[in-house]
Amino acid sequence: MTTVQAQAIDIRQVRKTFRGGVEALKGVDLTVSPGEIFGLLGPNGAGKSTLVKILLTIVKPSHAEGRLLDGAVGDKRVLRRVGYLPEHLRFPDYLTGRQALDYFAALAGMDRSARRRRSPELLDLVGMSEWAGQRIAKYSKGMRQRLGVAQSLMNEPDLVFLDEPTDGVDPVGRRDIRRILEHARDEGRTVFINSHLLGELEMVCDRVAILVQGSVARQGTMDALTSGQRAFVIRVAQETTQEQISAIAQAAARSVGSIPLETSGSEFRLESENPAGAQPVIDAIRKSGATIIGMQLRKPSLEELFLQTVGDTADAAGARIGKSRSKRGDGKQRSAK
Repeated sequence: MTTVQAQAIDIRQVRKTFRGGVEALKGVDLTVSPGEIFGLLGPNGAGKSTLVKILLTIVKPSHAEGRLLDGAVGDKRVLRRVGYLPEHLRFPDYLTGRQALDYFAALAGMDRSARRRRSPELLDLVGMSEWAGQRIAKYSKGMRQRLGVAQSLMNEPDLVFLDEPTDGVDPVGRRDIRRILEHARDEGRTVFINSHLLGELEMVCDRVAILVQGSVARQGTMDALTSGQRAFVIRVAQETTQEQISAIAQAAARSVGSIPLETSGSEFRLESENPAGAQPVIDAIRKSGATIIGMQLRKPSLEELFLQTVGDTADAAGARIGKSRSKRGDGKQRSAK
C-alpha cells in the first residue's frame, strides 16, 4: 500500500479583515509540497507578510482552514518544526554571531548539546565561521542576513519561512544564499520565500504563487504558468534585406500552417514550443541564402508574468468598478424620470 505524503502547507479560505474593514486577505487557497522551494510574490500591500504571520500564529486570521505540516493552522505545537527569518531581523549588537545562534536556538527549545553541534555547521554553511566570535555590531547588512538565514535553520526545521532573505546582499552573497536554500531542499526541508527580487525567485524556486489584492491570482511551476506563451525565435544576420525576410516569411507560412509566424527586424518569431514546427522556417532561411546567427525557445520571465498578472487583475478590478458605477448611474436616471 502506497502512503500519500501530506502537504507541507495546505490552506483554504484564509481571510483577514483588519479594523476599519480593510481586507488584507480575501480567501487564499495555497498548497506547498514537501521538499520544494516555493516563492510567494506580489506587489506591496498584497498580503504576503500577513499570510505568513497567520501561518506562524503571529496574526490571528478572520477565517482559516487547512493544515501546516501535520497540524491544523494555529496549532503552536507544529511551530517547533518551523524556522523563520522575518524581514529586517534585528540581532542584539553586543552578541557575537555564535552567541546569537545559541540564543535563538535556546528560545526554540533546543538543548545545549544540539546547539553546540548545530552552530558551527551552519556558520560554515553560510560562510560566517571566521566572524563567529566577532560582535554583530561589526557585521555588514549582508553578513547579518547570512546569520539570519543560519538562525532560521538552527532547529533543523521541516519547514522554513524566509522573508526577503537576500535583501541588502551583494551578488556573491545572493548566489551563496541560493546555494544554502538548495542545500536545505536537498536535505528534505520545505523552503517558503517571500521576495520582491523576481530574478532571484526564478532561479531557485520550484513553484511560485502570485498574490494580488489579497487573493492568489496564479500558482504553479514556471513551465505551467508560461504554457502557451512560449515561442521559437530565429535570428538572421543583420545584412539580410527586408525583401529576403519577407520572402522567407511567405515561404515558411505555407508550411507552418495555422501556427502564427511574425517578423521583427532580423527575427522570426514562431508561436510554438514544438521544435518540429520551427524546421520549415529554418529550411526557408537556408534556401534564401541568409545566415542564421541564433535560435532559442523564449518564454516570459517571472517579472513579465508578474506584471502581466498584476495588470490583468487591475484591469478586471477597474472593469468591475466601472460597471458598478454605471449601474448606479442608470438607477439615478431612472429615479429622476
